[in-house]
Amino acid sequence: MSTSSRSQYIATHVWQWPVDLHAYDRTAHLRPAEQQALDRVIQQFDGPGSHVWSPLTNEALARLVRPLYDVLAAIGAGEKTRGSAVSLLLRQMQARHTSFWAWGPEEWSEILCPSFQLFKQKHHSSHARQDMLAIAYLLGGFTDLFSLGVIQAIPFAQKIFGQEATEAAIQRIQAGVQELGYGPTRAKYDLPGVVCTILLHNRSPYLEDITMERLVQLTQGTKGARFNRDVVAISSVLATRGILPHPLVFTSQEEGLGNKGAWEGVENEWLHWCQRWYDTSTLAPQTRKVAYYHLLKVGRWLKQKHPEIHTPEEWTRELAAEWVAAVERMKVGEWIQDERSKQKERGKPLSPRAIDKHLAALRVFFRECQEWGWIARRFDPRRSFGTPRSVRALIGPDPRIIADDVWAKLLWAGLNLTSDDLPAATGLPKAKGNPWYPLEMVRAMVVVWLFTGLRRDEFRRLRVGCVRWQHQDVPVPGTEDVLRKNAICWLDVPIHKTGSAFTEAVDRVVGEAIEAWERVRPVQPVSVDPKTAEVVHYVFSYRGKQIGLGYLNDSLIPLLCRKGGIPERDARGDITSHRARSTIASQLYNAKEPLTLFDLQEWLGHRLLSSTQHYAKKSPTKIAKAYEKAGYFERNMRMVEVLIDQDVVKSGRASAGEAWRFYDLGHGYCLYDFFDQCPHRMACAKCSFYRAKGSSQAQLLEGKANLLHMLQEIPLNEEERAAVEDGIVAMERLCQQLADVPTPAGPTPKQLGAEKQKMSTVIPVERVRRK
Repeated sequence: MSTSSRSQYIATHVWQWPVDLHAYDRTAHLRPAEQQALDRVIQQFDGPGSHVWSPLTNEALARLVRPLYDVLAAIGAGEKTRGSAVSLLLRQMQARHTSFWAWGPEEWSEILCPSFQLFKQKHHSSHARQDMLAIAYLLGGFTDLFSLGVIQAIPFAQKIFGQEATEAAIQRIQAGVQELGYGPTRAKYDLPGVVCTILLHNRSPYLEDITMERLVQLTQGTKGARFNRDVVAISSVLATRGILPHPLVFTSQEEGLGNKGAWEGVENEWLHWCQRWYDTSTLAPQTRKVAYYHLLKVGRWLKQKHPEIHTPEEWTRELAAEWVAAVERMKVGEWIQDERSKQKERGKPLSPRAIDKHLAALRVFFRECQEWGWIARRFDPRRSFGTPRSVRALIGPDPRIIADDVWAKLLWAGLNLTSDDLPAATGLPKAKGNPWYPLEMVRAMVVVWLFTGLRRDEFRRLRVGCVRWQHQDVPVPGTEDVLRKNAICWLDVPIHKTGSAFTEAVDRVVGEAIEAWERVRPVQPVSVDPKTAEVVHYVFSYRGKQIGLGYLNDSLIPLLCRKGGIPERDARGDITSHRARSTIASQLYNAKEPLTLFDLQEWLGHRLLSSTQHYAKKSPTKIAKAYEKAGYFERNMRMVEVLIDQDVVKSGRASAGEAWRFYDLGHGYCLYDFFDQCPHRMACAKCSFYRAKGSSQAQLLEGKANLLHMLQEIPLNEEERAAVEDGIVAMERLCQQLADVPTPAGPTPKQLGAEKQKMSTVIPVERVRRK
């Protein structure tokens, strides 16, 4: 909030501090006269008779008593409780030999503790503790209210700030949280006490004075997760009012890191190195956390196998090779302290991917320790902790695709979702509880998950206005809805883990669902994108915060499975948010007009094409159809016309060796029975089995009416197919390759060619002699 706006608000809601500290003598030590007067007063309290002070005593204790009575009068304390509170404080000043101005938080906490023995005495009212707490708050600057156990924050805040100022702050927060989407029950019963606690810690009834630092301090204590969630809700209201730059982000991501169970069995010195690396590394939080627990496994292994090794500087290549072998033979649950973890899989060998992750943690750990100068470079971690080749060969693209029938049921469930399918926020029946998220928001989330193939982090970080429409024609006013049916819907995806922001084309149902939610979406506070540090508005934000990291897998997908009547787990494991990414990519890759791998790379937002190969997989049906269209068998076979002389077969002359089957070569016939095995069938060398069509025998064969024409499939090799497909040049090349290959008759084509050439040279000589 700007300075002028804050000043204007405070001017209309005037509140002043109940007492002026500068008007008092705040000397810490007691003067001799004050100490003597306190001794006399305490004796009167403990002895019989009247407790009326003498004028001398009143004068000596005026510096100490007047501030106490001023505070009690300002908060409206009763006459009976005033005396009890003052007497208790005088006793403490007499026993500690200091004035209350010298007491710090520890002294006030000790005095105001509920178990303080003076509060157990019957003649001291229980209200005296509240009055003393007001004195400590207004005069001693005491704000550590949580150290005192349970206190009534609302009545106490009304005593300090006044009922009007306190109620005004509470009502502003109640109205704000209901605008964000919270129910009236939480606004009425849960938040007022937290609002008063924040005001008391901030020492001001004005919401405009609350700072982010103060809220962070409150959430770092031991108040509990419920209190922290309420503080986050209040910070969201303050952000929407412009008081805070953004809501407070309270996550439990680091909870459980380095807990007692995780540390057991690990030497302190190795644990110190692991913690030092964890605090220094710049890896993503979840990646760093997983590597940290792998390093603790190494620590337990070292303690049992090599107790003499305590630091990474003492490692050698031999020890690294021993650890690689141990990981390759490791079983699930080995070197884990928690016996309850992975009960169903214990004893099974580690998967190849798990082995690679274990070794990758050591590679990163030792590489960064060497690069930061913490240890000497005694070996190369990349090679010493490299994943064995036999393990790497088992790791390949294997997308966990959801079966088509199961995916179809999920689509039906998502597109037919109703409010009756949503669980109640409080776990009550629908008649008593409302859904945690509105139906429009859940529908938008379901459609985005089913049609976009986004990662879980990209899904959560979609921003308001992420949908754009591209019209092919300029819309005429009043016809936008008609043209939108033929428009392209673009979805702007934010920066992700492997690359920059990108835009993908999606089905129009995605754009319609997101826009339907944005029309009814309550005004939400701005948030800070953890990846870009930008102040943004998340589209899937409700009640002042974005959806949780586990909402998709823990709530939304089980809801769709129940709606579709399918189990939450199939043969490939649990149905998770990331499996939809593989399913959609594979369906686009196997479509009637499929996307290429390069198209999918752009659509999925991958930086490397190899990443896309882990999501797209050809379906067996698609491969079978492609194989059938390829015509492998037909490609390697050619149809050759065969003539059968039935007279020779019927008369029995075929058994005597007379030719009865003639292969038509176009320019002649081949009488060789095993023509399909002859290497010269495509480039006939015209051996003795050849009959030219111009000969009298060939003309007689063609004239016979009883010849049976048949077709025979002849397998062709690569050269023969090239001769058929590439023409004369390939034929000449084939003839050259077969020049020295014997024909069925015996001689090679080169020898047959030499005989023909000899005959052509001899005949003219004879003709000359005859002449």
